[in-house]
Amino acid sequence: MHTSPIIRVALIGAGPMGINIYKLSLQRKDIRITHVIDIDPSLKGIDMGIHGGLEPTGVVITDQYDQLGQVEVTILATVSDLPRIGPQVLALIAAGLPVVSTCEELFYSWENGREWSETIDLAAKDKGVAVLGTGVNPGFLMDALPSMFTALCNQVERVEVRRYQDAQFRRIPFQKKIGAGLNLDEFEKRKSDGSLKHVGLTESMLFIAEQLGWTLDSTEDKVEPVIAHRNIETSGLSIISGQASGVRQTGLGVMNGEEKIKLIFQATVGEAESYDEIEIFGTPHIRSRIMQGINGDIATCAIILNACKSILKAQPGLRTMADMPMITSTGV
Repeated sequence: MHTSPIIRVALIGAGPMGINIYKLSLQRKDIRITHVIDIDPSLKGIDMGIHGGLEPTGVVITDQYDQLGQVEVTILATVSDLPRIGPQVLALIAAGLPVVSTCEELFYSWENGREWSETIDLAAKDKGVAVLGTGVNPGFLMDALPSMFTALCNQVERVEVRRYQDAQFRRIPFQKKIGAGLNLDEFEKRKSDGSLKHVGLTESMLFIAEQLGWTLDSTEDKVEPVIAHRNIETSGLSIISGQASGVRQTGLGVMNGEEKIKLIFQATVGEAESYDEIEIFGTPHIRSRIMQGINGDIATCAIILNACKSILKAQPGLRTMADMPMITSTGV
């Protein structure tokens, strides 16, 4: 049981997301990242502060999982898919540590990754720890938050969520992930091999359906390029008119021949208007828009750090955001 005002955390993964999580943690009084682990041999022995472009912080990157004394929670910020992250999760569970992960497929894996889900769930229950996959999306804006909005409705006919982002304010790996700067042939090639898309729309739809008691007949995740109609220059990217400026991804969940869930995720460099919008078609009809949208990099790091205190209160096993004690910031 956690009793100290400071939660001691191990961070697994020192890539761009791990660096951002670490930087944000340095601004907080309730969480201290005491260990950073990464398997990249070129990072071994480097101070995490220096790796993140800061002054030395005294936390040195290692590749050893067996030196996590006094750690209470682990943050796992490595990969997006369940098959690759599964063994990492099991290793941390075996050490008796709860896990908060940025892995998109881990957010709601019970339908598309049942075997891994059952294995992780049983292992976590055996060790008495909880495991959670979360983030801003999936994890909150396009699934947990709209599900909570339906609490105000007597009945719900369908749910739509729209997330439009100007990616020029996001990190360069994100801009590349959405295909910004690719010609259309390159875009289609990367779409075909699965390396170009936002991971998590299907998981978000399945999560919403579970909360509303809907059994979807099918889900569709459609990926399309958004074409730049002018030349665009950013600090790390040049986009020529006619190339892709980003991606438009539409998730559709169908039940009994009717569209019940529609999720639109559009991220482009130079998007005209950024916003996050939730619309619940029901009684009452609810439409809520967050103007300017939520900065995904900051929000993901924040929700991961904020989840560290909730994971210590959660029931053992593989959990979703619907199972968690409410995740909030510290207010300081």
